[in-house]
Amino acid sequence: MKKEYAATLLQLSGTLLALQTDEKEPANCGALVCKSCHVLHTRAAEAVYPFAVSYMITGEQRYLKAARNAASWLISQQQPDGSWKETPEEWTGTTTDQLLMLLLAYDAISGELTEHEKTSWNTAMVKAADYLYKVMKPEFASINYVATTTVTLAKAHRLTGTERYLTRARELARRTVSKMDEKGFINGEGGRGVGAKLGIDLGYEMEMSLWGLGLYAKTTGDTLVSNRVRDALKTHLSFIYPDGSMDNSWGIRSNKWTMYGGATSDGCQALFALYADEDQRYASASYKNLLFLRSNILPGGLVGYGPHHARVFETQPCIYPTFTKAKNLAMAYQFEKKDVRPYQPLPTEQWGWIRHFDNLDVVQVRTKNFMATVTGYRYKDQKAGSKSKYMFRPNGGTLSYLWVEGHGALQVSSVTEYSRPEPMSFPEAPGVKCLSPQIAYRDSLGYFTNLFESDARLATATLDNGSFRVQAHGELKNRDWINGGVAYALTYTFADDFVEKKVVLTYHDAFPTVVITEPFVMQPGMKVSLINDRIVTLQGGKKHFVFTTMEGDARIITGRDADHYWTPYPAIRAFPVEIEIAPPKKGFTQTVTYRIALK
Repeated sequence: MKKEYAATLLQLSGTLLALQTDEKEPANCGALVCKSCHVLHTRAAEAVYPFAVSYMITGEQRYLKAARNAASWLISQQQPDGSWKETPEEWTGTTTDQLLMLLLAYDAISGELTEHEKTSWNTAMVKAADYLYKVMKPEFASINYVATTTVTLAKAHRLTGTERYLTRARELARRTVSKMDEKGFINGEGGRGVGAKLGIDLGYEMEMSLWGLGLYAKTTGDTLVSNRVRDALKTHLSFIYPDGSMDNSWGIRSNKWTMYGGATSDGCQALFALYADEDQRYASASYKNLLFLRSNILPGGLVGYGPHHARVFETQPCIYPTFTKAKNLAMAYQFEKKDVRPYQPLPTEQWGWIRHFDNLDVVQVRTKNFMATVTGYRYKDQKAGSKSKYMFRPNGGTLSYLWVEGHGALQVSSVTEYSRPEPMSFPEAPGVKCLSPQIAYRDSLGYFTNLFESDARLATATLDNGSFRVQAHGELKNRDWINGGVAYALTYTFADDFVEKKVVLTYHDAFPTVVITEPFVMQPGMKVSLINDRIVTLQGGKKHFVFTTMEGDARIITGRDADHYWTPYPAIRAFPVEIEIAPPKKGFTQTVTYRIALK
């Protein structure tokens, strides 16, 4: 495992090193250039720690020099109050990430620093720790920053002996675990309620919060926090798919979901390495996710935004995914105690089960050939409403991730409406279409879809023939969560060789033409063909599929606006198959049943 972590760490560190300015630009010596944003991101200086660990692995002086220069530049950017701004924005919560990387790098290479450098580092680290001591709490920041600060202040206490740092670290740790639900999911990543933030995001938990809490617990011996992290990790393991992809299709910050993790969060290897001795499957999950991450590294060495980055973008990505994954791998390398670990299959590699996370209204299903996530996660940003960046995730009982054995992703979700709430993190993508399967209509009153239904009712069952059923009931709603006048009942049947959907529409206050849209991930070589008015084939990839309407008076349309079916997060290109349903001529219901089957 250490060899695998080191291999990818050195690859990413080499890429970052090539982007670092040198003494030819004395004012910015040590900064990392982002050719996408044309900005010197202060957070990119967190590469100080990957550089330091790369030096420990190789003994190459160029990495030591890179670490020293990165630290020097970062210190020069520190604000008078001890914080660092997340340039080009004004947010200062990332001070905890920057300080932690300085602290860890100092542990690694302090013996190589001059006395002047040691003084400079220590002065900056104390100022940053004092700032965090003053401001960090759930009312100030999303919960991942609070969780990270627990270990940041604990490490600052070890360096300085300042007791108040340790006291505050413990307070923040207890505050964070108090926000865990009964299955270990942390409620605090989304919009604000009365004061603190609410909402759960699996990606930020696995890639930020849980390893922060876990490292704090190991640093301080806090068994209460450690036990809560252990319990949470057992549950979170289920969201690593068989190919190593991380299923954050449903989380409230899934607008940055890349499939290997998140675009600006660190990575899951640090978490799995921290607890690798406790369950052999953690090393397996870490390794498979690492393999998936590697498949997203572009020819130039930067980490892309998803599997199809080079197909949907003509430009290079921001350097954020590259330095965040590098720091994660540096931690994993340091935390991992063994060179070799036995492979133990992941829970998702076993088939023949269904799991309903009733605390989330999220369902996972695994059959012989298919794995799927169905989401009805009910979080609502009631204060911000439709202005909230957290309310455009897939919802309403949609199938947010569909994976096929020996093929990979067949369907993935994206935001219902693409926007750029953080211009630095969200690239321009005019006209992109939503990739989430959906039931929707447009009329003079607006756009209504099950994806805006945050109160869907989900139910599950195991059938006598070994297949599984998931049902979702709700209303087609607009972006303000207002009913449009058409209700839906969506029933999935998951079998070994097919996924079937039955949609029953009830027209009670409106009679529009409803369109069911099923976008399919266009794996290399795939071709979609309309055979007749009921059959579509998807072939040319690793597997062949047949899409068939089996019941209902409906019309199939393929490829409408196909060029717009791509998304920045995850970077995926898809192809739409639509089922157009006219309002009933008699009565008030329409039923359509269709199937996606392996050929």
